[in-house]
This record gives sequence, C-alpha cells and structure tokens, in this order.
Amino acid sequence: MKSIYLRNFLATALLVFVSFAIVGASFFFIGRNYLINSTRERMNASADEVIRSALALSKQETLGSWNLRLTISPIANVTSSHIFICDQDGLVLSCSDLTLYCAKHQGKQLDPSVMQAVSSGSEFDSMTTLMGFYSEQQYVVAKPIVSDNETLGYVFVASDEFNIMNNWQAFFGVALAVAIAVVLVAILMSLVYSKKMAEPLDELTLAARKFALGDFSVRVKTKEKRDDEIGTLIESFNSMADTLEKSDNKRQEFIANVSHELRTPMTTIAGFADGILDGTIPHEQEEKYLRKIADETRRLSRLVRSMLDLSQAESDAVDLSKRSRFDLSELLLQCLLSFESRAKEKNLDVDPQLPEDPIVVFAERDSITQVIYNLTDNAMKFASPGSTITIRLYKKGSKAYVSIKNIGEPIPEDDLPYIFDRFHKSDRSRSLDKDGVGLGLYLVKKIVNSHGEEVAVSSRDGVTVFVFTLPLAPAKQKKEKAERK
Repeated sequence: MKSIYLRNFLATALLVFVSFAIVGASFFFIGRNYLINSTRERMNASADEVIRSALALSKQETLGSWNLRLTISPIANVTSSHIFICDQDGLVLSCSDLTLYCAKHQGKQLDPSVMQAVSSGSEFDSMTTLMGFYSEQQYVVAKPIVSDNETLGYVFVASDEFNIMNNWQAFFGVALAVAIAVVLVAILMSLVYSKKMAEPLDELTLAARKFALGDFSVRVKTKEKRDDEIGTLIESFNSMADTLEKSDNKRQEFIANVSHELRTPMTTIAGFADGILDGTIPHEQEEKYLRKIADETRRLSRLVRSMLDLSQAESDAVDLSKRSRFDLSELLLQCLLSFESRAKEKNLDVDPQLPEDPIVVFAERDSITQVIYNLTDNAMKFASPGSTITIRLYKKGSKAYVSIKNIGEPIPEDDLPYIFDRFHKSDRSRSLDKDGVGLGLYLVKKIVNSHGEEVAVSSRDGVTVFVFTLPLAPAKQKKEKAERK
C-alpha cells in the first residue's frame, strides 16, 4: 500500500510541477512581450511629447536651443530613457544630457543608412546601436518633427535593454517566488491528501488479510461518508463481507445439519447391529430390528441422494441450455399417476383442475418434474386422511401458474419464512416426517429460481397452498408461416 501511496504522491507532484512549468514558460514569454510593448508605448508617448515641445519652440528657437534641452531632459529622466534630436541629414542638435555642451552626442552624424530607415515613412522601432552611435544595444523609437508638411528633424528615444530586462527580472523574480510557494503548498496538500486517501486502502488490505485467516466479521469503517470511487469500493467490500459471512454461517449450519442427519441413522444402525451381534437383542426379535436397520439404511440412501441433488442445485447445475417447449398439463398428469397408490393408502382424493387447452412452457423438463414431485409428495405427506389435494394449472400474462393445495395441520406462522431453507423442519414435520431430511422444498426453490421464476407458500385455517410460476413458451411464428405456404 505504501507503494501506491508513494506513486500517487509522486504522480501528483510531477503533475503540479509540469503544470507550473508550462504556466511559468507561458508567463515568461507573454510577460516579456507585454513589458516590451509597454516600453514601446511609453517611448512613443515620450517622442510625441518631445515633438510637441519642439514645435512649440521652433517658432522662436532652433532645435538645438538650451530651452528645448531643458524641456526634453525631465521627460527622459521620468521614462529612464535617452532622447536626442537631429536634423534631416542626421546631425545631432540636442540631447537630454544637461551638460552645457554634450560632446558625447551633440555634433555627431548618424549613419546614412539609419536616416534612410527613419525617413522611409514607416515607424522606426528596433533593438540597435544606430550603427555605432551607442556602444551597446538600445531599444530605439524614432519619429519625424513635421511643421506645415515640412520635416524639421527627427526625435530619437532610446532605452537601455538592461533597464528593460532589469525591470522584467524584478517582476519575474516576484512571480517566480510566488509560483514556488504555490508549488510547495500544492505538493504539501498532495502529500496530506494522498495519505488521507490511502488510509481506507490500508484498512481494506488489513481486512482482506483477516478474511484470508477466516475472520469474516471485520468491516471497513470510515470517519465520514465518502461519495467517491474509494467510498464505492468500501461499500462494495463491506457488502461482499456480509455475503461471505452469511455464506460461512450457512456452510457451518449446513455441516452441523448434515452431521446431525447422518449421526442419527448411523447411531441407530450401529446400536441395533451391535445388539444382534452381542446377543442383547433376543433371537426372536432380530427380524424386527433388521427391518429397522434396513429402514435406516434406506433413509441414509435418500439423504445421500438428496445431498447430490442439493450439490447440483447449489452449483447451478440445472442446465438451462436444455430448456425446451413442453405441455405442463401433460407433465402434471404423469406425475400424479406416480402418486396413485399413495393416495389410496391415505384415502386421499386428487382433484386436478387443468385447462382443456395445452399450456406450453419453456423450461428444463426433468428439473420441473422434480419440483412437481417434491411439492406433491409434501402435500400428500401432511394431508389429513380422507381429504382432497387440489392441483390447479392456469396462466396469467406471460407466465404459467401451478398451485398445489392440501388440507391438514397448517405450517406454524413462525416457520413460514424459513420453509424453503435447507434442512429446515418445523416441529410438525419432525413429528410426522421421520424420513424427510429437509431438502425437498429447498431444491424446489433453487430450481424455480434458476429459471428466473418464484415459488410461494401460504398456510392458514388448515389449508396449505404452494404456488410456483414458469415462463410460457413463445408462440411459434403462425405455424411457421402456414408451413411456408
């Protein structure tokens, strides 16, 4: 589980890092371009202001006057740039340096290629040294001074690239510090969240290990209800645990019941056999006790056979691929014929209420035969002598209904919810049914349910009725389209 936790943390940290790297790179280039554009706009605004001042003073003074230099110098200081003015031929007349005579710039001649680029009519802004005018690269903006359609000269505004990038680096440094802080906080939150998310997985692992040791009582509990995938996993795990615990309890109960059912006849057989062998049972009574041994042996045989049927039902061995169409009325009559002698022994009347038209169902015939046999055998076993057993068949919607009713002592109300459980016997059946093992009705429910159908029971006022359903077979396509005409 630690590996999952670590992988989750590393994956989250990597995702955060990559995300911020992409955002940081985008921010770097976008921010740099924004700063350059802002600088360009500021320098153009400075050039326009210098042009207005030059035009205002050009009527009384030249472009190299001291007053003009006093005007452009504050503009240059405010914008952290260098400003100079030249005539049409590129001779520098004024600059923003406040020395009486700026020998560094004034009187210098700009390269003809520069003047050609400036006078071409398009706006001039470029990262350049102006062909050696500056010793280092400068970002330069140049605009003409025009009065009455006559170009008096040109204004150059230059900003040191170092100043631009210095401002950008300061801004970027703050942004980088904030980004690193955010990344660290995100990684810390990821660490905490990953650990919190891994806690229920650790509990799931611990519970699974306890399951492997046979402890099915453990459940995974969370401090708060979760609606995410982990919560769904925990809910499914606990549901599986409930099912496993119930299954284990049923298995233990099954083993206990089987042990009890096997121990009773085997103890009886061993006791009677020992009594005959050691002479405890008189010779004249040996035949009587041998018959009891034979009866108990047959009971064991029935129990083993029922156990095999149970095993088949438990493993869903009813092969539904063998389902076929058959007349349920005909099957009911065939089963009732096998009970004719037993009905006469108990003086029972059998009333088959079957429709005249066939009711064709789609099911596994052999397993349905067992269902009918078990229910009819159960009805005759507990019917009062001289009473009537009613077998009714009818259909409703897309289902066929089979009802088997007998009159006798009712099933206790407390036993009704458990009547279809394996090895379940009510006190009434224990007193009347010495041969049963409590599997007949369990098999009935298993077989009917395997067909996707239901079986139900009601017992009151001395009348007990079992009802089960089967799917009607789909009608054949109009007699195969009238035998294909």
